[in-house]
Amino acid sequence: QVQLVETGGGVVQAGGSLRLSCAAAGGTLDYYVVGWFRQAPGSEREGISLIITSDDSTYYADSVKGRFTTSRDKTRNTVYLQMNNLKPEDTAVYYCATDPRLRYGSFDPRDYNYWGRGTQVTVSS
Repeated sequence: QVQLVETGGGVVQAGGSLRLSCAAAGGTLDYYVVGWFRQAPGSEREGISLIITSDDSTYYADSVKGRFTTSRDKTRNTVYLQMNNLKPEDTAVYYCATDPRLRYGSFDPRDYNYWGRGTQVTVSS
């Protein structure tokens, strides 16, 4: 059973950058879909990015397109989320998730059954 751990969150000023990591243990991420989600206080969990690791194709929500980039290091079994030009509205807890049964890209959190514990990102104005 794959286990995911997110790291890299922190406090940054608007316009700054952070890189989040999602490390997988207990299984390879090859041929998986790995999604990045975020949840702000009082809001629903939002899918923002995903990577299909069979071909490293990536997809982004409109809210982050052009600012965030998802990539993968196969040798480290890790997926990254590079976040540039951060805005205060990006403040949230960020999660990565996957599910070995998922064979298509989905931004619906209900399609994922394996989640990390999340990492807090705070963007100050």
